[in-house]
Amino acid sequence: MIANDKIRIGIIGAGNIGGVHANEFSKLSDLCEITAITDAYLPLAEAKAKQYGIAGVAASPEELIRRSDVDAVIIGVPNQFHAPLAIQAIEAGKHVLLEKPMGINGEAAKQILKASQTSDSVVMVGHQMRWESVPMQIKEQVERGELGKIYTAKTGWFRRKGIPGWGTWFTQMDQSGGGPLIDIGVHMLDLALYLMGNPKPVSVYGATYAEFGPSRKGIGTWGKPNWEGTYDVEDLATALIKMEDGSTLSLEVSWAVHMDTDNTPFIHLMGSEGGASYRGSQGKLLTEKFDRPIETELRKAENDEGERARLSRHFLACIREGKQPITSALTGFTNNLVLDAIYESSRTGNEVKLDWTI
Repeated sequence: MIANDKIRIGIIGAGNIGGVHANEFSKLSDLCEITAITDAYLPLAEAKAKQYGIAGVAASPEELIRRSDVDAVIIGVPNQFHAPLAIQAIEAGKHVLLEKPMGINGEAAKQILKASQTSDSVVMVGHQMRWESVPMQIKEQVERGELGKIYTAKTGWFRRKGIPGWGTWFTQMDQSGGGPLIDIGVHMLDLALYLMGNPKPVSVYGATYAEFGPSRKGIGTWGKPNWEGTYDVEDLATALIKMEDGSTLSLEVSWAVHMDTDNTPFIHLMGSEGGASYRGSQGKLLTEKFDRPIETELRKAENDEGERARLSRHFLACIREGKQPITSALTGFTNNLVLDAIYESSRTGNEVKLDWTI
């Protein structure tokens, strides 16, 4: 726990997401200071250091983690490196903000969780959608009991033509852990479970499909393709998740699909007393009064500071106050456990019971 001094931050990964974190935390100069940055391609780290006035450029992640002027580490690298770097940082006594998914698979996530349980380090997963204005408004109503018992929910994100970085680590199972399910599906899974009140998932039935990527169709604009690379992940996934309390969650995501879609993430919560819908930057609360359907529109304020700003402030507050973040290591493990079960169910064709053994 840090009482008064600024929290000193090191960033591992100077790519797109590392740049996002550098931009957000540099705005919070009254609370923190970015003291070091590194990347597998050092000229990129040097460029980001110059852009954001970061004094130190470390030659490697290991060197950055060892630095005495780093209190907290932000990890924004390909999924396969999340667990090794997070565990190393935790064991070095650093606080960790880890990009999603927490691990490349459930076993990797379990190792991060176990390391966090024997440490005083704050370990937080960067699920920024929990800090979006409309979901926050919905969560407030859920906690007030306005929806009653949420017995089922539906969430998804259909991108029609959005395969990222074909042939790069994004589309290689051994480096990414999967396709849209682990890339954008993890966001929707995480947010839906949070809004439902964090029920405990117990079983999964799911299926994944690769109808576009292997034929080099459905290519999006994110990332630069490597046509010498490979594509061995899915481009669409669907699943039904059952909870310990009897509620259910339907999840559907795609990078590429032939359907009428606006490429916008969505969640529908169905409760005994009311419902809620979230779609992009808008939402609705739905109920029935005097035998009539009632709808209340939800929108973010014009001067909203943004979800990334709130996420960054939350991380710093958790470090300063020594408290568990909303997106804790346990929530990250939960997400990975469900994702693993969906992939296994697709391989076997059977329902998969979740193993919560830590």
